[in-house]
Parts: sequence; structure tokens; C-alpha cells
Amino acid sequence: MTINEIKAELKTEKYDFLKTNKNLGENIILLGLGGSHAYGTSNENSDLDIRGAALNSGRNILLKKDFEQVTDSLTDTTIYSFDKLITLLVNCNPNTIELLGLKPEHYLYIGKAGQQLLDNKEMFLSQRAAHSFGGYANQQLRRLENGSVRAQNQHLREQHLLKVINGVTDNFMGKFAEYHPNAVSMYIDRSERLGEEIYVDFDFKHYPLRDFNMILSETAAIEREYSKLGMRNSKAIEHGKIEKHAMHLVRLYYMAFDILERKKIVTCREAEHDLLMSIRNGAFSNEQNLFSDEFYEMVDGLEKRLDYAEKNTDLPKEPDYSRIEDFVVSVNYEILKERG
Repeated sequence: MTINEIKAELKTEKYDFLKTNKNLGENIILLGLGGSHAYGTSNENSDLDIRGAALNSGRNILLKKDFEQVTDSLTDTTIYSFDKLITLLVNCNPNTIELLGLKPEHYLYIGKAGQQLLDNKEMFLSQRAAHSFGGYANQQLRRLENGSVRAQNQHLREQHLLKVINGVTDNFMGKFAEYHPNAVSMYIDRSERLGEEIYVDFDFKHYPLRDFNMILSETAAIEREYSKLGMRNSKAIEHGKIEKHAMHLVRLYYMAFDILERKKIVTCREAEHDLLMSIRNGAFSNEQNLFSDEFYEMVDGLEKRLDYAEKNTDLPKEPDYSRIEDFVVSVNYEILKERG
């Protein structure tokens, strides 16, 4: 869809909620493209995603109420409240920080407060970007790895699950080992039930029950999530979306590099367009939806670059809280003054 076609689409009846919803209408300060249209990776099958922000009313501000967000699933539209958007931006949340880095023509509406937000977007940039973008990228990677091993044998599935458990539980297992060295070990062995599965050995005494329950609940939660990921991957494969997950994994890294290395928010990935589209079109996956060693080697390189960028960035560890608070106060004061 062209920009003119998108603007025409927003005038159709199904988008009337942007005018009629009590939290939107004149409260909207920013509207822009989201998803593939914003990233520059859309194709003829891409849905139209709209993202934006709206101010709370003067009454809600005084009553300390916040509508948080309005989501319309029919049109795939999400409008964040000003307060919630600020909270997410402080954490350098990828789904919201991208709204501040659109191409000029990808903004569909910019109000006074919206322009002020865009003019001050650098105050949200910090080293938190490494963790937020890296975390989102890691989730995508787990989806791909999970989907790949589930298409193979039971040993590889269990091996991957053990890797995930070890990776997630390193923190509290490390603390546990300080008091009970070598008291817990997990490994794969023969099983009448599954052929092979993960086993665990415990060898300790006088350990707090609550801490022991934490270990059990953490590992159980990981195993449940692992199973859910497998189901979601199957659906993604059925709908041809597994390559899309892989594309977004790479896109997230490059967006993080711009923030950490250049202090820039660049949502439309024109420089990596050909690479991203080749991933989306299956250049790094086969008919069984398994990704090549070349793809995972590329991801390893991106992970290392992110680690280096985090350690060498000029960005502060935390965003400019004082400036952000002053900005929020200024915007809310104007609302109360103008609208009461």
C-alpha cells in the first residue's frame, strides 16, 4: 500500500474508533505506521499496522487514572496512553521506541505534544537498549531454535531444552552452588517413556523448602513455555511466518546498533533491506523450515557486536529521568491549563 492509500484507508468506517473512542479523538498526539510497512519490509500480503499515542484527559490526570492503551484487533491498531508510552520508552521498549524513529512520511498525524515528544526523543536513549532489544531478539532466536530441534529427533529436543534451562537458571543455580557445590546436576539419559529425557540428581541436606520450591517452579515454567513455543512454531510454520520471525530477529539487532553506536532511532531498515527480505523469502531456510548454519553464524556475530556496542557506547546507563519528568509535567500542565 502507498502512503496515500493508507491515509485513505484510515478514513474508512472501520477506523471510526479513532474519533469516537472517549480516550482518543482530540487526545491523539501521534499516529504512525507499525510493523512491516514501518520497517520497510512489507510485501503484497502485509497487514496494515497503526501505532500511536494519546493524552489522558485533565480529569484522568487529576484522578491519577490511566487508560493505558486502546487496542483494536480488527485493524491491528494500538494507541498507547501518554503515561504508559513514557514508561515503556524509559525502558527502551522496542515496540514503542520505534514510534520515535519513523520516516517523516510514515507519520500519519503529529499533534503539538507529539512533535515535542519527537523533538526530545534522545532523552530516552540509554544502555538499557542493549538489554531490551537483545531480550526481544533472544526470544525470536529461541523460537527458531525450538522449531528447528522439534523437527528433528528426541535427543536433540531434550538437548536443546536442557540448554535453555541451564541458560535461564544460571543465576539462581550459581547462588545455590555457593552453598551446595555439585549438589544438583541435570543430564540426558535413556527413558522408557520418551526414549530419552532430562534427569536431575539432588544431593543436599537442610535446604530451605521455599528456595527448593523456587528451583522446581522455575524449571517447570521453562518446560511449559518450551512446549508452548513448539505449538506456536508449528502454527507459524503453517502460516509461513517462521522466516518472518528470523527476519525480525536480525532487524532488532541492527536497530539496537544504531541506538548504541550512533544514538539514532532508525525504524525503517533501508540499509539492510535486501538482507532482511532474503531472510523473509527463505534464503536461509529449507523446505523443513530449518535454518542454515550460515544464518546462526550471522546471529552469533550480531550477538557479539551487541555485546561490544553495549560495553563501548557513549550512552548513559540510565535515561535522563530529570528531563523526562520535566517533560511529562510540562505536557500534563498544558492539558490542565487548556482543557481543565
